[in-house]
Amino acid sequence: MAAQPKVVVIGAGIVGCALSDELTERGWTDVTVLEQGPLFATGGSSSHAPGLVFQASPSKTMTEFASYTVRKYSDLTLAGQWCFRQVGGLEVATTPERLAEIERRHGWLTSWGVPSRLLTPEEAVEVHPLVDRERILGAFHIPSDGLAKALRAGEAQARRAIERGARFLPHHTVTGIESTGGRVTGVVTDQGTFPADVVVSCAGFWGPKIGELAGVNVPLVPLAHQYVKTSPLRALAGRNTEALEASRPILRHQDRDLYFREHVDRIGIGSYAHRPMPIRVDDVEHPRDSLDQPSKLAFTEDDFTAAWADCRELLPALNEAKVEEGFNGIFSFTTDGMPLMGEASSLQGFWIAEAVWVTHSAGVARAMAEWLIEGTPRTDVHECDINRFETHQLAPSYVRQRSCRNFVEVYDILHPLQPAQAPRHLRLSPFHDRQRELGAFFLEASGWERPHWYEANQDLPQVESIPGRGEWASRYWSPIAGAEALVTRERVALYDMTALKRLEVTGPGALDFLQYLTTNQLDKPVGTVVYTLLLEETGGVRSDLTIGRLGEQRFQIGANGQLDLDWLTRHLPDDGRVQVRDITAGTCCIGVWGPLARDLVQPLTETDFSHQGFGYFKARQACLGDVPVTAMRLSYVGELGWEIYTTADQGAKLWDTLWQAGRPLGVVAAGRSAFNSLRLEKGYRSWGADMTAEHNPYEAGIGFAVRMQKGDFLGRDALEGISEETVSRRLVPLLLDDAEAVVMGKEPVFVDGEPAGYVTSAAYGYTIGRSIAYAWLPAAAASAGTAVQVGYFGDRLPAVVAEEPLFDPKMTRIRR
Repeated sequence: MAAQPKVVVIGAGIVGCALSDELTERGWTDVTVLEQGPLFATGGSSSHAPGLVFQASPSKTMTEFASYTVRKYSDLTLAGQWCFRQVGGLEVATTPERLAEIERRHGWLTSWGVPSRLLTPEEAVEVHPLVDRERILGAFHIPSDGLAKALRAGEAQARRAIERGARFLPHHTVTGIESTGGRVTGVVTDQGTFPADVVVSCAGFWGPKIGELAGVNVPLVPLAHQYVKTSPLRALAGRNTEALEASRPILRHQDRDLYFREHVDRIGIGSYAHRPMPIRVDDVEHPRDSLDQPSKLAFTEDDFTAAWADCRELLPALNEAKVEEGFNGIFSFTTDGMPLMGEASSLQGFWIAEAVWVTHSAGVARAMAEWLIEGTPRTDVHECDINRFETHQLAPSYVRQRSCRNFVEVYDILHPLQPAQAPRHLRLSPFHDRQRELGAFFLEASGWERPHWYEANQDLPQVESIPGRGEWASRYWSPIAGAEALVTRERVALYDMTALKRLEVTGPGALDFLQYLTTNQLDKPVGTVVYTLLLEETGGVRSDLTIGRLGEQRFQIGANGQLDLDWLTRHLPDDGRVQVRDITAGTCCIGVWGPLARDLVQPLTETDFSHQGFGYFKARQACLGDVPVTAMRLSYVGELGWEIYTTADQGAKLWDTLWQAGRPLGVVAAGRSAFNSLRLEKGYRSWGADMTAEHNPYEAGIGFAVRMQKGDFLGRDALEGISEETVSRRLVPLLLDDAEAVVMGKEPVFVDGEPAGYVTSAAYGYTIGRSIAYAWLPAAAASAGTAVQVGYFGDRLPAVVAEEPLFDPKMTRIRR
C-alpha cells in the first residue's frame, strides 16, 4: 500500500474542519490543521457567521454543495446539541419583478432536484406570521433550508477527524511555505516547520496572505457586511428556547438586500444594502491581539439607518424594538461570486479552498477531498477552479472592482446575459473600431467585448419577419439578431471569433502528447482539423477542442478557456519535448460563413478554396489579398465557410479586405446572438453549458469524437462498455409549441407532470421558425416525439423531443 501523503490544512474555520473530516473519513489520516487563533472560535468569518444555509442558485454546482451541507450538518451533533436546524427558508417578493424572479428561482431548484414551492401572501404569513401581508405579493419556500451553528458544526467535524488521527494545533501562525522543484514540501510557522506533501489553504479572507507566501495569487476581497440583533420582541416571547434558538424560517427580503433569523426572542438582521466596505487584510488584527474577534469590526450605524426602516416596514413587530447590538463582519467576495478551489498551477501540492461560505462548506470540503484522493471531484467544479481566471482578471484593481460589485449585486435580479459594468474595454479585437462604426451592441465575456448584433443591420428586410418574445427573453436581444442569422443562411456574414482561446502545441513530442490527452485520432496528414475531447479519468468531458495539424509537430488548438491551458500545461512531459503557448492575444479570427462564403474568399487568393481543393475540416496557409492567413474549413453555424486567422497587427486589414470583397454579395457583420441560434439549429454543443465533466461523451451525443481503437488515452478505461445505447440520460433538443416562448437555460423539464431534467442552452431558431431548448433527460424520455413541458416563470410550456440536427441533417450546406 502506498504511503499516505502528509496533509497540512491551514485554517480551522468551518472549511478546514469539514475538509479534515472528509479526508480522514476516506482514509487520509495524516492530517495536521494549523490555526493562528484559538480553537474553534478562531476569529475568522466562521466565528461570526449567521449560519444561513440556502440552496437556491442558478449554479447546479453551488446548489449541490449547499444540499450536501444540509444533509451532513442535519446529522451532526456536538455534546448532544444540534448543528443544523431545518427551519426552512422563505424569500418574499414585494415587487412584480421580484415575484417573477422567485418563480425563476423555484425553477432552478426544481431543475436541481430540491423540493420547494411558491406561496401566496396568505400562505407566506402562515409560514412566517411576523411578515406584513400587505407588503408582499408572494413568496418562495424551501422547506429543507435552515440554520447552521458554524462553530458547533466545525468542532463536531474536527472531533471526528481527531478520532481518526488528525491533529489540530491552535496558535500556529504560518510564516512561510517551503517548496523544492516546483512542489510544496512544508509549512513554516512561528512554532516550527511541518513537512507536507499536500498543503490546503482554508484561511478564508486571510487566504491572499497565505497565497503570497506560496507565490500564488488568491483573487478575493474581504468586505464588511452588517449584522445586528434586536432587543427582545413580545411576538417571540416564549416561542423559542435557548437550546433550540429558532423555529421560523430564515427570511430573505431581497428587494431591500436584507435577511432575518430568530435568536430565541430577538431577530438577527443581515444587510447588504450599504456601500461596499473592502478591508485590507493587513489592517485586520491577528487573533492574539484582538480583544474580541478580529473579523468583527465596529458597527457603522449610519450605514444601517435606511435598512432599519425597511426592516420595520416588512416586520411591523420590530417597531417596538431597537437595534441592541451590531457589528460589521468580514466575509470573502470574489470577482464572479464563486469559491476558489483547486491546486495552484504554479506550485504542485498547494491547494486552495477559499471564499467559501457556511452555506456551501460541507459540499466544497467533500469535492476537495474527492479531488485530492480520487483525482477529480464527482461534482463539476469548473466554475470554482482557482485556475479559471485570465491574466487580466487577477489584476488587483480588477479583483477589487468586481468583488465590490458582487457585494452590491448579491441579491439583485440579474439577467443571464447581463454583463458587469466595470471594468470594461479590457480586451478588444482588432476589428473593434469597425464594429463600433457598424453600431455593434457589445456584451462582455472573459474581458472581451463581443458584438451581439449590429444596428447597421436594422434596415434589413428580414427584421420584419422576426417574431417578438417576452420581456425577459427580449433583454439584451434585438430582432436584428434574427435578421443576421437569416442573412447568414441566405448569403454570407462575418463573425468575430477572436475571443476563442487559441493555443499552440509544438515540439518533437507534440503529437504523442496530444494523442494521449484527447479522444480522437490526431495522427492524420498535415492540414487536417479534428474535433476531439479532453476527458477526466472518470470519462467525463473536461472540454472539447478543435485541433488543426499545421505541421508535423505543430498544432493549433481552439479551446474553451484558461482551464484547458492549465490542463495541458500540467500534463507536459518533464523532458521539454513539448511546448504549449497561448497565442490568443497575438492573433485574431473571422468566421466567414454562408452559401456565398466561397464567392467572397476565392477571388482574394490564388489558393484553391474549392470543395475539392480545400475539403471540410481541412486547414491551409494562404494569403487573402495582402494578408497572410491560416484558414480552417470549420463551421459552428452549419454553413459553408472558414475560420480565418491572422496576426493581431493585420486584423484590421483582414476585416477591411473581407468586407470590401463581400459588399457586392450583400455581406453583413453578425453577432453572438445570431451565432447561438444557428449553432443550436445544428445541435453543436457548448462546453460548460450543455455538457461538463459530469457527463460522458455518449450521454452528451458526441461519442463520434471518441476513437477507442486508436490506443491509450486519458479517460479511455472509464469508457469501456459504454455506448449511446447503454446510457441512462441524454442531451436532446426540444421544440416548444409556442414559437415566441424563448427560454434562457436552467429551466426544469417535466415528463408526465414530474420534473425529469433541465434545459442547458436555448434560443429561437430563425431558420426553422421554432423555439429550441436543449435539455438533459432520462434516456427513457429522450426519444423523438416524447411530449414534455418546460417550466418557465411559473408556467409549463408544451414541447416535444426532436431528432437532431434540426437543420440540414445531411450536412449538404457545409460540404459543398
